Amino acid sequence: MTATERSAARLAWARQVTGDASLDLETASADASFRSYWRGYVDGQPVIVMDSPPDREDPTPWIAIGKRLADAGVHVPKVMVADVAQGFLLIEDLGTRTYLPELDDGTVDALYGDALDTLLRMQMHVDTAGLPSFNHEWQTMEMEIMPTWLLQKHLGVDVECEEWDIIEGAFTAIMHAIDEQPRAFMHRDYHSRNLLVTAEHSPGVIDFQGAMSGPITYDLASLLRDAYIVWDNERVEGWVEAYRLRLLDARLLDETIDTDRFRRWFDLTGLQRHIKILGLFCRLHYRDGKAGYLADLPRVLRYVLDTARRHADVAPLADYIEAKIGDRDIRVARDA
Repeated sequence: MTATERSAARLAWARQVTGDASLDLETASADASFRSYWRGYVDGQPVIVMDSPPDREDPTPWIAIGKRLADAGVHVPKVMVADVAQGFLLIEDLGTRTYLPELDDGTVDALYGDALDTLLRMQMHVDTAGLPSFNHEWQTMEMEIMPTWLLQKHLGVDVECEEWDIIEGAFTAIMHAIDEQPRAFMHRDYHSRNLLVTAEHSPGVIDFQGAMSGPITYDLASLLRDAYIVWDNERVEGWVEAYRLRLLDARLLDETIDTDRFRRWFDLTGLQRHIKILGLFCRLHYRDGKAGYLADLPRVLRYVLDTARRHADVAPLADYIEAKIGDRDIRVARDA
């Protein structure tokens, strides 16, 4: 089906299920996948049509995970009509106020306070039965996006055999730190672009369809070391320690896990995520034609370099990546 045919089918479906033959749809947002969102107004009230082509982005996981989250009291969009076969859903509109533009020094503590409350609720109450496990195979697959798409495709680097030893040594240390952690519900993309300020029960949580059972610091690192906004490290460490104490109170964390060990878990789990993102942002440009993500590479690179150098067993990876980048501006594509 062509883009024009898909657009026509989407509008016809939306008009049919809403009973509004004059309904128009405008772009609401598009994520990094093949899923897109369209806003319309029915009797003056906004609704969202999710377009999730089943051959590209099966909407079934989004529906199933959303139900688990809603059952746990997490604020997610309500599903009003679902046509899984066509990949069209009519869902509640949670608005346009994502966290990212709302965050500043004066608002961050309150907004992150709400987000951390919701994170704890998810980790305490969302059922993980049957969810995919964030295992070694998955972790490795994600991290290998970096050498493939950042080093080889974006920078034109030929990775030598001995250089693979540096990369794989860091990957092994990261996976060991992940193995040590308790497991809980893991949103996998819990950050400022997927959290919304809403009139009631903030934050609204979206883009949760990739949820897994995974390490307890993953979503914490995704939120506090966000690929789209940076906070002073001392402030981040304060939030991390406060959350560790909440996990202890909730009995999700063993009392033997002290500040230093928890921070290492947080650092290396976040490092796994940011290594993946370095490659993913490049892949989104070269494979998917989404060039805007290259502008965010320097922020993610700084996370990787700074975090890796705080831990001796992964520090060589930082030196290696920095040496391969040299004086290049990594925001500039090779095909520019």
